[in-house]
Amino acid sequence: MVGSQPRVPTRGLIGWRAGGVGPAAYGEGMTPALSPSRAADFKQCPLLYRFRTVDKLEGPPSPAAARGTLVHSVLEHVFELPAAERTVEAAVRLLPQRWSALAEERPELVEMIEASDDLDDVTWLEGAAELVERWFELEDPQRLEPAERELYVETEIEGLTLRGIVDRLDVAADGAMRVVDYKTGRSPREGFEAKALFQMKFYALVLWRLRGEIPKVLQLVYLGDRQVVRYVPDEQDLRGMERNVKAVWAAVQRAAETGDWRPSRSRLCGWCDFRDLCPEFGGTPPPLPEGAALLALRPEASGQVVVGDD
Repeated sequence: MVGSQPRVPTRGLIGWRAGGVGPAAYGEGMTPALSPSRAADFKQCPLLYRFRTVDKLEGPPSPAAARGTLVHSVLEHVFELPAAERTVEAAVRLLPQRWSALAEERPELVEMIEASDDLDDVTWLEGAAELVERWFELEDPQRLEPAERELYVETEIEGLTLRGIVDRLDVAADGAMRVVDYKTGRSPREGFEAKALFQMKFYALVLWRLRGEIPKVLQLVYLGDRQVVRYVPDEQDLRGMERNVKAVWAAVQRAAETGDWRPSRSRLCGWCDFRDLCPEFGGTPPPLPEGAALLALRPEASGQVVVGDD
């Protein structure tokens, strides 16, 4: 996720152990944790996980990612208006206010726009406004009353804490849950949809464990090409997801123990910010820092959750 990081609570230490890494790896009073973002990093490429969690590398600010964070903020705050006032014009009017708040929190985004030959404050907000307007073509906020927005969710499975942030949770009168995630990009082409579906099933698993009910619908709203993708999960799906998450964490632990963060080449490499450091493209990763194994397993890194991740 690109955006602000919420305060994440910690729990008492639980001695979950797999692959030989014991509780001491996580620090005093901490429980191992995993978020869908970091799990997806590792599934995509163990070296990418290492760069982000161990080396703490960050790619340059991206206009697309920053615009996504801004639009997420508007779509969250528009529901603070009375239903009858949730018009496209009112939502667009929220953009300068939400951009000001975001710019104060992350001044590097202002610097990014100032340094750009193609962007200024006007064109920047116009691009965000177009995405907000597209949302109104796909959903009618005057007919929606979300139960939760930007909902932090956390549960524990055999000592491993799973945590994430749900963009929107709708709950029907009969208790049926719809999990909604906004994507400001285009819907993925065939072969690229696995990451988004993994994220949504991750949320569904956490909500199932928290509330005892399987979400009725998982809904992805793609503003880039005006597409809404819905998926209906079942118990078999989510039990499979639980096994998947446990396997990912066991693999993370093995990599942390051995220091073997090998790259995994795929079609997604073309969008990676760290190609210059990747052996697959002739690069050399930086030396592993002291205490790399512990850094890889820190709950605040492996369980990092950030609002507006697209």
